[in-house]
Amino acid sequence: MKLIAQIKLLPTPEQAQALRKTLEVANAACNYISEQAWDSQTFKQFPIHKLTYYAVKEMFGLTAQVVVRCISKVADAYKLDRKVKRTFKPHGAIAFDDRILTYKLDRMELSIWTVEGRQKLSFACGKRQLELLKGQHGESDLCLVKGKFYLMVVCEVETPKPIDVEGVLGVDLGLVQIAATSDGGGFSGAAIEDNRRKFGHRRSNLQKKQTKSARRKLKKISGVQSRFQKTTNHRISKILVQIAYDTHRAIALEELGGIREAPVKGRKQRARHANWSFYQLRQYIVYKAERVGVPVIFVDPRNTSRTCPECGCVDKANRKSQSVFLCSACNFSGNADRVAAVNIAVRAEVNLPMVSNLRVQGQSPLL
Repeated sequence: MKLIAQIKLLPTPEQAQALRKTLEVANAACNYISEQAWDSQTFKQFPIHKLTYYAVKEMFGLTAQVVVRCISKVADAYKLDRKVKRTFKPHGAIAFDDRILTYKLDRMELSIWTVEGRQKLSFACGKRQLELLKGQHGESDLCLVKGKFYLMVVCEVETPKPIDVEGVLGVDLGLVQIAATSDGGGFSGAAIEDNRRKFGHRRSNLQKKQTKSARRKLKKISGVQSRFQKTTNHRISKILVQIAYDTHRAIALEELGGIREAPVKGRKQRARHANWSFYQLRQYIVYKAERVGVPVIFVDPRNTSRTCPECGCVDKANRKSQSVFLCSACNFSGNADRVAAVNIAVRAEVNLPMVSNLRVQGQSPLL
């Protein structure tokens, strides 16, 4: 499987200027390529290459491989949408491959091509990122974020064989409870909701002021809320996968594609619903589970919170409130989120993977 390692570059002021200029020239080339592609309605990579390669190389003074990467960036952009002419910001990310970027992990250095020649740079990263870099393979994206340069490096890691599973851990994703499990565990969404309200209120007040100091403050707090949610989702996904791994179970989730298109009543509920980063949490669960061989099963989400796990009665009236489930047929009661998680686990039982691999012994790679 492929993972991304983020490393921070430590350039000198002169090297930083060279990197900045490289981004500007490369993105200017991308805009020229996009213009030619749009005018000729040529959107696939090889035809764009034939159309623009020599002109771009001569006009912008880029090496052959950088031109190829710029053409690839434009072609990839038009894969998303061919109805709008694509434009690129001066400091947008640019991809580098093994021909124009090499790593010296033992010295924490790398050699990267710039418009001012090859530059040898030091970089910094954590222990986990350094371990991932040993499997570096493919492209690395050079990014400029708040004045700092980073490389997003594609790394390949070995995918273990699926473990033998003896059951299913059902997980219900929601707003009040970010994740509730069929075991009865749960993760409250109160901290994320408080964080959303705090920063939403703060941004609203600062935007009304329209002063330089307010704009500086807005810039300073930008991304704080999303980073908090990202960290929370990493923590929750790690715990869920660890529970499944330790108890020899698969993980069952609802297939929630298209949920954002569903109508939501009320301005406050719409804001809260839009802030729900369930897809990110799902991605984290899937890739962490894959790293340790835990299967992930997706089930139909219809009526999971309205179905009685005891008698099978399906009725809208069974869901008395957000947190209370009371079956109208057999009077079974319980926490609504846990009931939904149990039903998810039951639905996934019939889809358990057929594996015969011995479970990997020793400590989980997540620890």
